[in-house]
Amino acid sequence: MEFAHRHLLGIEQLSQADITTILDLAETYVDLNRRAAKRSDVLAGLTQINMFFENSTRTQASFELAGLRLGADVMNMSMQASSIKKGETLIDTAMTLNAMHPDLLVVRHPHSGAVDLLAQKVNCAVLNAGDGRHEHPTQALLDALTIRRAKGRLHRLNIAICGDVAHSRVARSNLILLGKMENRIRLIGPPTLVPAQFAKFGAEVYDDMREGLQGVDVVMMLRLQKERMDGGFIPSEREYFYRYGLDAEKLALAAPDAIVMHPGPMNRGVEIDGTLADDINRSVIQEQVEMGVAVRMAAMELLARNLGGTA
Repeated sequence: MEFAHRHLLGIEQLSQADITTILDLAETYVDLNRRAAKRSDVLAGLTQINMFFENSTRTQASFELAGLRLGADVMNMSMQASSIKKGETLIDTAMTLNAMHPDLLVVRHPHSGAVDLLAQKVNCAVLNAGDGRHEHPTQALLDALTIRRAKGRLHRLNIAICGDVAHSRVARSNLILLGKMENRIRLIGPPTLVPAQFAKFGAEVYDDMREGLQGVDVVMMLRLQKERMDGGFIPSEREYFYRYGLDAEKLALAAPDAIVMHPGPMNRGVEIDGTLADDINRSVIQEQVEMGVAVRMAAMELLARNLGGTA
């Protein structure tokens, strides 16, 4: 498997072949993770440091589990209690970590571009676990694997991404990835949360959810990113659910075998009806969590192969 990248900073830098390589390797890790013995030694002797400048449960746990299952020595750094709080700059932190000779650095940061800056200052492989509103590449990859397994393919599908697109790095990474794989993408939400500029990604923009969901194969709901909002983007949560929350009545407008996705954590009764989220016949939300570990294992293995190289 060829993967000529030193870091995984975003989907933008990946080709169709790169995406397929990650997903194909991840398939083997789905099988491994379902066995009684889940350990591999492909990262044995390597050190993985997880640096999360933003709170995270799912992503951090997933990366930690991925590293441990591959045999790496994994260290989680609590950046909320770090020297950053004492005034140390991001570059100072990078230089300090670099002196410890880690092999893999997993970083989540509230500012777009911060992970890329870090990657320029260290000698190890860097994986972007989400930076500001920019990208969240492994989330898009795990979503892609979930879709491919559910639909049998990852091209020429009608995919609706619904909700808070404006503040979502998940939406941006998915837009880029699903576009590269030749899918038809619809963005659905109020104009305050789905600015018309997103049409430049080749997506169709709808402010009427019932119209936008007509005949789609995949319905990807997004979390309302209240922590990134600085104004009145929605009138009320009740009104938002009535117009843009996914329920059985709106889903009935999609294809009969359409799947329902959500990156989590969910605001039940706001973005999605709780009963629908738990419907094993339509919802693949739990599968997304499972695929996350496998995709992150695959990404780390591929980057580890290039350690010491110039790719």
